Amino acid sequence: MPGIRDTIRGMAGYVPGEQPRDGEYLKLNTNESPYPPSPRVFEAIREHLTGDRLRKYPEPMGNTFRQAAGRVLGVDPDSILIGNGSDDILTILTRTYVPEGGLIVSPTPSYILYESLAKIQGARFRTVPFTSDWQLPDPWPVKDADLTFLPNPNSPSGTCIPLDRVKRLAEEVGTLVLDEAYADFAEENGLRLASKNVIVTRTFSKSYALAGIRFGIAIADPAVIHELLKVKDSYNCDVLSLAAATGAIQDQAYLAECRTKILATRTRMATALAGLGFAVTPSQANFLWARRSDRPAKPIYEALKERKILIRYMNYAGYGDGLRISVGTDAEADRLLETLRAIL
Repeated sequence: MPGIRDTIRGMAGYVPGEQPRDGEYLKLNTNESPYPPSPRVFEAIREHLTGDRLRKYPEPMGNTFRQAAGRVLGVDPDSILIGNGSDDILTILTRTYVPEGGLIVSPTPSYILYESLAKIQGARFRTVPFTSDWQLPDPWPVKDADLTFLPNPNSPSGTCIPLDRVKRLAEEVGTLVLDEAYADFAEENGLRLASKNVIVTRTFSKSYALAGIRFGIAIADPAVIHELLKVKDSYNCDVLSLAAATGAIQDQAYLAECRTKILATRTRMATALAGLGFAVTPSQANFLWARRSDRPAKPIYEALKERKILIRYMNYAGYGDGLRISVGTDAEADRLLETLRAIL
């Protein structure tokens, strides 16, 4: 394979969660919503399956979506960048801000894609450990990064950094990417911090139940978005994803309804898992981080998989292993808990 960069040859690459097509599996491994998208999503897609909609290119900037999102979020539409999922947004940010040999920093344990993005860019990657209670060290030890990624809520822990600490972090670093993939499940969010050096990213894969559509956004000062537009692919979001995202964000009542159900099930699952002997970290996301002190976690993951239940096994150097379990419906939670009781 001549010509392939040594950096690419040497990296392992990001490994997504399993996506079986066998309908017998209970999928609690990739933090998808257990509920369908808003009915407005299906209406919007049907409208775009007629006439010339699919024959013609989509809006390159997604202006119809940006106008709708601006009204809902209370921001200038010009402060919004559209992306093919928030991972596309993170890639655009890396390409824009980080030179070859540059530096990306994130706390750890957190989203492992950040390291992959650094390696693809030919940049250095450095992690800063969370404290024992999943907070940031104060002061932040790395000031010279080209990009600092902060997932908030964090994965796998589901924990949040208070916004006053996020704001101080933004004052300590050059450019902060506040990765808010799970913000709709949290008590607060950092949207108001979006500025020239704070870029807030969101995904529609979780709370809006559009993981199969692939859509994400960034919010920042319009001057920043103007520069990012130069880097994104010309038509990085297709007609159907733009229609679906527009329909979804306009139905905030449905979002609130699903959120309420997910949070209630999250509480019930956390209590039940603790009763089964798991140490469960209090979560502000749509998943739970569960660990065992009496036995390794991987055999539990494997036993669940044998019984057609998928969760995410994760092992971090220096932190040990654990199970990240997506919050499902009440019926799905019951199936998981009953199976765990049999296994344990």
